[in-house]
Amino acid sequence: MSSHEALTVAARDPEVGPLMTALTADLAGEGYAPEESFGYSVEQLERNGVRLVGVRVGKALVGIGGIELQGGGTAELKRFYVRPEHRGHGVADAIITALLDHARASGASVVRLETGDKQHAAIGFYRRHGFAEVPRFAPYVDSATSVCMQRDLGGS
Repeated sequence: MSSHEALTVAARDPEVGPLMTALTADLAGEGYAPEESFGYSVEQLERNGVRLVGVRVGKALVGIGGIELQGGGTAELKRFYVRPEHRGHGVADAIITALLDHARASGASVVRLETGDKQHAAIGFYRRHGFAEVPRFAPYVDSATSVCMQRDLGGS
């Protein structure tokens, strides 16, 4: 495993859109219907002030992840994706570390996320990073395929 550095990326960076499209295609390939996918568009990322970070290998952006500060000490992970050929090499670890550090520095005490019930590798990854499953929260309450997780940042 090599070490990578996650850097802030603009939502309108020309390489972000293709990564988000690849994420949506991966989810569709897993059999999720459009109404079971809750991804943010570039416009929603900007409008909601999502902090987006990414990792470059050479000059190519190979992974992204975002965090939205939602008030009340809560933050939510958004649009987390690493190109398949770069998985297992520390890219996702660098991204989640940067996002959790940002949430903590911004005063969040809890970070939560939603993923799909077929995303077994993602669920395992989040568990390794201290997240535990919790009851579905809005807007995912009625989504049978949603798995919600959260991590307490207090003192960690």
